[in-house]
Amino acid sequence: MNNEILEHPFEPIIFNDSEILILGSFPSIDSFDKSFYYAHPRNQFWKILSNITGYPINNRDQKIWLLKRSKIALWDMVSSCSRDNSLDSSLENIEVNDISSLLDRYPTINKIAFTGRLAEKLYEINFGYLDIDRVYLPSPSSAYAKMSLEKKIVIYKDKAIPRE
Repeated sequence: MNNEILEHPFEPIIFNDSEILILGSFPSIDSFDKSFYYAHPRNQFWKILSNITGYPINNRDQKIWLLKRSKIALWDMVSSCSRDNSLDSSLENIEVNDISSLLDRYPTINKIAFTGRLAEKLYEINFGYLDIDRVYLPSPSSAYAKMSLEKKIVIYKDKAIPRE
């Protein structure tokens, strides 16, 4: 295990009218390199959201616009950790972000969605006492191949993406 402690490299993407907070665990190595959420080229997160909303995702500005228009905020549970690779199972020495304070600052958020079991577990351990709707979404990682992209789209649309 690499003992170097890595700090989360970027801020949450959040707006004053965000209604849903999507929480991952910690940025992948590709996301670190590109300083943006879900940046691995095979990660399906942006494809899923684009398919549901119909909004383009050709660049960072379009992705941020999609989030703003859809009232979605993005952040991760882990503020710092050590790791050997991008898999959640390799994360050690975990410190969590202060989700409670974020929710206090953005009271329009009424639901949290987790894109992985580790994010969900860390939330429940640290903030499970908070009274807010929570849902689990299938991982958008291409490493999670048990479920098709089409099935993931249906679940994200049904459980998480605010209707306009």
